Amino acid sequence: MRFGPRKFAVVAAIALVAGTVGGPTAAADRDHGLPLGPRGLPETRRVETLQPGVTLTTIVRGESDPADGWTVEVAVPGGGDDPDPDAPPTAVADRAHADALAGALSGKGFAARVEDVTTPAVADFAGGSLGFRVRIGLDADKAAANTLLTRVRAAGFTASAVFTGWDGASTDRGPWRVQVLTIDPKKFRGDLVGDFGPDVEQRETTSVLARARNATAGVNAGFFVLDPAAGAPGDPAGLGVYDGRLLSESTNGRPVFTFTADARHAGVDRYSWTGKVSGRGTTLPLDGINRVPGLVRNCGGTHDDRPTSRPLHDTTCTDPDELVAFTADYGAETPSGPGVEAVLDRQGRVTEVREPRGGALPAGARSVQGTGTGAAALRAMAVPGARLAVSGHLTDERGRPAHVPQMAANGGPELVRDGRPHVTPQADGMVRPGDPSFYYGWAAKRNPRTIAGVDGHGRIMLATVDGRAVDSLGLSIAESAAVADSLGMESAVNLDGGGSTTMVVDDKVINHPSDATGERPVGDAILVLP
Repeated sequence: MRFGPRKFAVVAAIALVAGTVGGPTAAADRDHGLPLGPRGLPETRRVETLQPGVTLTTIVRGESDPADGWTVEVAVPGGGDDPDPDAPPTAVADRAHADALAGALSGKGFAARVEDVTTPAVADFAGGSLGFRVRIGLDADKAAANTLLTRVRAAGFTASAVFTGWDGASTDRGPWRVQVLTIDPKKFRGDLVGDFGPDVEQRETTSVLARARNATAGVNAGFFVLDPAAGAPGDPAGLGVYDGRLLSESTNGRPVFTFTADARHAGVDRYSWTGKVSGRGTTLPLDGINRVPGLVRNCGGTHDDRPTSRPLHDTTCTDPDELVAFTADYGAETPSGPGVEAVLDRQGRVTEVREPRGGALPAGARSVQGTGTGAAALRAMAVPGARLAVSGHLTDERGRPAHVPQMAANGGPELVRDGRPHVTPQADGMVRPGDPSFYYGWAAKRNPRTIAGVDGHGRIMLATVDGRAVDSLGLSIAESAAVADSLGMESAVNLDGGGSTTMVVDDKVINHPSDATGERPVGDAILVLP
């Protein structure tokens, strides 16, 4: 029997006068509301029981701030062209370049201002000044800002209209809208699962994934490939484990949210993955699982990947010489292109060698694809009838062998460790060398966020925070950690956010996804089953 809000509902509304100022909060402050904005802001909390052991808490904090308004932010010339709609524009420069841009705008009749962009220190990033941005105008009316934007663009500048409440100032009054699913393992009798849909290589919306499993509730999960030039759209960009099956290799060293189906065990862990292919007296290193060879989204792969083998967010590292294993979960056909593919039966015997690579896999079969020097090595090994052993293993952050978790969703950065804010953008690849605009747009500014964590009672918490709107400002990464801490999370990690942030309850999207086109198809989701 399914329990939804209409059949099993206990609702409590709580009004709070709350708050501590925008930085990290101590446990003693957790009863005083969310740590967003000045003290004394209004805050309401509504708690609903969705099924035994599962509650939904909706928190609305703050109020419209008359000090905020719409402004035109002008991009530094030569900005990026990332097709990802969440990719931040190139908006921060050193003082000399910002002053030069302001001078050029002045020469076209615009009264530009140069603003220093600062960000708080976190566990592994010193913060301080990121650089300077250039803006024009400030108006309560978005239409007026759009009119100014049209003039700025017509003058030959790249620019966008932005709301100043998204900047992340601790003095902002809001509002914020936060929704939290809490799964109590002492009462929960359903299943908590990660789900990627019919196949790894394609995207589905969180609501479609939830509907297919008759889920009571769910949220979007990990980062994934979006641009076809970066791989197969939908492929998890990091570790993906579903019902104990490791179907996507880790972004080595980066945090993941792990959990069991009964919700009794969960946490934030860091893994590295290595694999190999053995046969005919030869062992070759394996580069990945179920992804397009040569393309490593978010990096964090093997030593020969370029430009780095360390995590680097929203970057596609490359390696022309790879071996990648595939299961039938990948899709209808494996990726096609130059190289060699060995098709293996259930016993690991080579049944077919394809050159070029790509095609459907027979029932129960898997394959290994090789490109560049990997193709030559695989060609020598993959003789029809020969047995190939494909294996891989995880190690923890201390380099010790680790068991494959039952479920894992990739994420980053880490937000809370041992009950205190612990934000690690440097280690997790959100700090790009020589590119302060990325950190500014992705981490320092407020955006929609999805957060996963575990509280001191062992309860799993899945939170979404709406953003990129005037009725919910979103959170910076530092604010995300402070909010996770204030909600009682002892460990927490940031999952995919931006336009991906979605929460579904009882077959309905209950938050407000930020993409203009509506709910975004994603790579995978975490679902609460009845």
